[in-house]
Amino acid sequence: MVDFIQDARDLHYEETLIRDPYSLKHWLSYLEYKKEAPQQLRNMIFERTVSKLPRSYKLWLKYLLERTAYARDLCPNDPVYEEANSCFERCLVHLSKMPRIWKEYCNFLIRQKKITTTRRTFDRALMALPITQHAKWIWPDYIKWVRTINVPETAIKIYRRYLKFEPSEVEGYIKFLKHSQRFDEAAVELAKVVNDEQFASSRGKSKHDLWTELLKIITKHPSEIKSLDVEAIIRSGITRFPHEVGRLWHSLAEYYIRLGLFERARDIY
Repeated sequence: MVDFIQDARDLHYEETLIRDPYSLKHWLSYLEYKKEAPQQLRNMIFERTVSKLPRSYKLWLKYLLERTAYARDLCPNDPVYEEANSCFERCLVHLSKMPRIWKEYCNFLIRQKKITTTRRTFDRALMALPITQHAKWIWPDYIKWVRTINVPETAIKIYRRYLKFEPSEVEGYIKFLKHSQRFDEAAVELAKVVNDEQFASSRGKSKHDLWTELLKIITKHPSEIKSLDVEAIIRSGITRFPHEVGRLWHSLAEYYIRLGLFERARDIY
C-alpha cells in the first residue's frame, strides 16, 4: 500500500478502502482522484479494484478502455498489447455475457493483425452471447473484418455462416466474391437469387438488374464458370425478358467467342 500513498488524500482513500473494500463508489472516487497519475499506477489501482469486484461491468469496461486507449499509439508487438489481451480474457471469465466486452476485445485484436486469434475470438463471442445480440454486436464487425484480411477461403466460410443467420445479406456476399475474383461462386449465388421468386433485394435492385449482373459475369469470365449451364441460363433469359432478345443472343455469342468456340458463335449470329 505504501507505493500508492503520496499525500494525505491518498492515505484517506486507502484507509476508507480498508474499511470498505467492496464499495464501488469508493473505488471509482479513488480512480477519479488519481486520473492524472501515470498509467502504470492507474493499472495497479484497477487491478486491486477488479480483484475485489470481479463482476463489476462498469469497472472492467472502464479499465479495458483505458488499456486499449493507452496501447493505441504503440507498436502491435509491444508487451502492452498482450497485457491488455490478458485483461480481456480475465474479464470474460466473469462477464462472458456482456456483448460490449466482446466487441471491444475483437476490435482490439483486429488492430493487432492477429487473424487466427481474431477469428476464434469472434467465434467465441457468437457462442457465448444469445443469438438476439449477434446482429447488433458481433456480425457487423466480423463481416467488415473478413472483407479486409485477404484470405478468401476463410472469409467465404465465415460469410456462409453469416448468410444462415441473415440470408438477406447475400448481395454483400456476391459483391465480396466478385471483388475476390471468385466469379464461378458469384455466378452460382446470383443464379439462386434470380430464380428465387420470393427474393427481395435489400439494395433496391430489380430482377432485371440482378439478371444483367449475372449475364455480365458469365460473359466476361466464361473460362471460370464451371458450375452453371451458361447456354441454358441465357436461353431462359430470352424467355423471361423478350424485349432483351437481341442483347441476350449477342451475349451468348460473346460467351463462346471468349472461350474460342468460334463455330458455335457463328451459328448464333
